[in-house]
Amino acid sequence: MKKREIIELKSKPTAELLKLASEYREKIRGLLFDKNAGKLQNGKAVRKEKQNLARVLTFIRAAENSKQNEN
Repeated sequence: MKKREIIELKSKPTAELLKLASEYREKIRGLLFDKNAGKLQNGKAVRKEKQNLARVLTFIRAAENSKQNEN
């Protein structure tokens, strides 16, 4: 994920981040199936998608924490 994309993630609303997280989960699931079937050419693709998912989840948690601190 490029730095520009990470900055864009920070500005997205939580609902959109949740949708993006579910999309990453589905993509990881598909990649793992392909890996186990021997169809996956790029072995690092799963790791890269997991890192992207972790970034999105981090921004979701940060947004939730900021809402709790406001109250």
